[in-house]
Amino acid sequence: MIGIMVVSHEPLGTALVHCLRHIFGRLPPQVAALDVIPDEDPEFACHAARELLARINDGSGVVVLTDLYGATPSRIAMRLAEPHRVCVLAGVNLPLLLKAISHRRMPVEELFDLLIEAGREAIKPALPEPPVPAPAPAASPSPNPGSTTPSQGSPDDAAS
Repeated sequence: MIGIMVVSHEPLGTALVHCLRHIFGRLPPQVAALDVIPDEDPEFACHAARELLARINDGSGVVVLTDLYGATPSRIAMRLAEPHRVCVLAGVNLPLLLKAISHRRMPVEELFDLLIEAGREAIKPALPEPPVPAPAPAASPSPNPGSTTPSQGSPDDAAS
């Protein structure tokens, strides 16, 4: 089964993994997060990422998801990439992570292609639902249809 690793700015990766725990009731296997802290030595973070990668890779490969393309966590993640074994994708979000978890029994490159498309589809406008019109109040029948009683007044009385 393909491992999934999130390499991101602190605390995003850990927060996303906690969301998985919330959704599934437990942490899915072969999932890890590396939160890169401000001013952390990138070499130290890369070493930690390689250790995590080795822990979650059973030989099926790993998809590494990172947050912001070109930022330090992304550059660390890109150093982990290996053709046909470790694919790196920037732009992690919860729908993308859930898609990765749900489809990781396919070859790593197929999953990678699926995730690219899923990432495009995950961003949608969240528009409010149009209000449902309230039902019109039921009219009470007048004792004498077509006539107006003095207590009710007439529509013309309101204009005077």
